[in-house]
Amino acid sequence: EGLTPEPNLMGPVLEGLGQDAICTLNTLQTNASALEQVRRERCNPQVQLQAMRGFLERAGITVEELDHLNIIHVTGTKGKGSTCAFTEQILRSYGFCTGFYSSPHLVQVRERIRINGQPIGKELFTKYFWQVYGRLYETKDAHGGTMPAYFRFLTILAFHVFLQEKVDLAVIEVGIGGAYDCTNIIRRPWVCGISSLGIDHTQILGDTTEKIAWQKGGIFKSGVPAFTVKQPEEAMAVLKDRAKEISCPLWVCPELEDYKADCGPLHLGLAGKHQRSNASLALQLSHTWLQKRCLPGGIGSLLTILQATPFKPTPIMVKGLAETEWHGRNQTLKHGAVTYFLDGAHTMRSMQACLQWFTETAAQHERNASGPVTRVLLFNATGERDSAAMLKLLVPCHFDFAVFCPNITEAITSCNADQQNFNVSVENMLTRCLDNERSWRLHHSLGDNQGTQLLIEGGLPLISEKKADTLVFPCILSALQWITQGRDAVLAAKGVLAVKPNIAAKAALLRSAAEIHVLITGSLHLVGGALKHLDPESSK
Repeated sequence: EGLTPEPNLMGPVLEGLGQDAICTLNTLQTNASALEQVRRERCNPQVQLQAMRGFLERAGITVEELDHLNIIHVTGTKGKGSTCAFTEQILRSYGFCTGFYSSPHLVQVRERIRINGQPIGKELFTKYFWQVYGRLYETKDAHGGTMPAYFRFLTILAFHVFLQEKVDLAVIEVGIGGAYDCTNIIRRPWVCGISSLGIDHTQILGDTTEKIAWQKGGIFKSGVPAFTVKQPEEAMAVLKDRAKEISCPLWVCPELEDYKADCGPLHLGLAGKHQRSNASLALQLSHTWLQKRCLPGGIGSLLTILQATPFKPTPIMVKGLAETEWHGRNQTLKHGAVTYFLDGAHTMRSMQACLQWFTETAAQHERNASGPVTRVLLFNATGERDSAAMLKLLVPCHFDFAVFCPNITEAITSCNADQQNFNVSVENMLTRCLDNERSWRLHHSLGDNQGTQLLIEGGLPLISEKKADTLVFPCILSALQWITQGRDAVLAAKGVLAVKPNIAAKAALLRSAAEIHVLITGSLHLVGGALKHLDPESSK
């Protein structure tokens, strides 16, 4: 999640200092010594935090300075980003100047570092980037030529930005895990949170819920209050042991329904039932932070796991929950006759939540449609994730087409440096897409069409010519343009890519439908690449 960006691969033609900064940042993905360093440290995770401390000092930042950022530190498998978004919005609604560090980014890397809810501006990003990069580069020869890898550098940059901009608080989302994540260089957060736990990143964190819970509980600090949503019994037992071992008071959040606000049931700005537990966690985190801010010493230090008390949310808290936005998660965009349902679900549990949300939301949109609706799935999954199992969950949605493409924004040279990943080859990406297509066919009992060919006409697009219900495209733009058939003005403005006549013929259903509904899921990077095309404002 936090290690590298993924979508775009092709070499861009870049201008301006801001793009130079991002290109330089991208070199940290492929720096051979950095990659070897990460591999070495995974065998000895304790070394990671020692290395992080050294990089911080080389960048001119001390861990003591981080103590003054009034940090809220949040981890979890699912929902940690949404929890952070709710928490940041609530505290910003109180008038505090907020810093917010999250990963991955959807469209631009600046999204990861936010001041008062907005990605830092290009000028600020460029200024602070070169300050930090320059200090690290100047000292590298004295430290064996080492530079911090991509995510580690961005974490250092975020701390530098928040210190320089003098934020009142910083909401920090863990990258992967907790105990050995580079954000865990934080010594004295004001409060910690753990969202829903499940299985993900098993090569790094372990392959059982207990091992993962142990890693996540590593962000607990002695005497610092921590909150968790309800967890599976085995995970809760590990968190309880970790809290006791570290002398951390740990509370379990109540159900959202237990908070009694004057306005009645709380309304959330983020869609989906699974957001309710994230909202409850955010209420506890923000409430505890406010208590500490206004009533120093007012938080208890009991060393047992307790049921957190539901309180009466203030009108500002109610407003904050309702106004929270977190793009790419249960997001609906309507462009005329085409409606996009975007969710970056990439684990089994998050895909189940996505399925529930999509089923309910799409049904509502179909009831309001002016005529027949054609339903399309646009899917990709990356890394070690079980894409076949996720696709199996989606089969009951009765898609008319299943479309697959890699996380490449567009297969031309003028693409976005923010979405480059030099650690994955195009060939590997397309092979994964063909595997996903084959899985979908097998789930539909369509048979495994051996020897599926990628067909090229004039270099674009690469498409599977087999069954009409599945297609593979070389990039996100070509997939979206085929799906929408010129009916989305935003995409049509980009020009239409030529396809073979037999592929064009398969789109008759899309052209004749009153509306087209598209679910885009399986990867946050896929969703980010789609948003780059669908929401041009996000690229500015």
